[in-house]
Amino acid sequence: MTITRCSGADVPNYNGQPIHFLDPRKSGNLFFDPSPFSPEALGTVGNAKRRFFHGPGINNWDLAFHKNTRIGERMALEFRAEFFNLFNHAQFMNPGSVVGEVNGSLGQVTSARDGRIGQMALKLSF
Repeated sequence: MTITRCSGADVPNYNGQPIHFLDPRKSGNLFFDPSPFSPEALGTVGNAKRRFFHGPGINNWDLAFHKNTRIGERMALEFRAEFFNLFNHAQFMNPGSVVGEVNGSLGQVTSARDGRIGQMALKLSF
């Protein structure tokens, strides 16, 4: 833990054990097992490298349909259907990074992006 307790400045100690990735949908909402990590001593920097693994990633598919239909010479009808995150995959945000006994959130996923969103529109031009 740094002397100033600045966020983003702390680097934990890593004991070299393999990191086991977990399913954040299960109880505890952990993306990885935080047991190989421990807080650094006050005023020192831990031995873990910065950014040596990444978060859950994104699996997102968007789809749109668009159809223009002429109605006579001066009118047109436009139909649109748009779907975001079409297959409704869970899009977890990055896990917590606070190492510690009391308020530690290391490896815990606390939020996710929006689920499937769909919208349709109909426009008459004349």
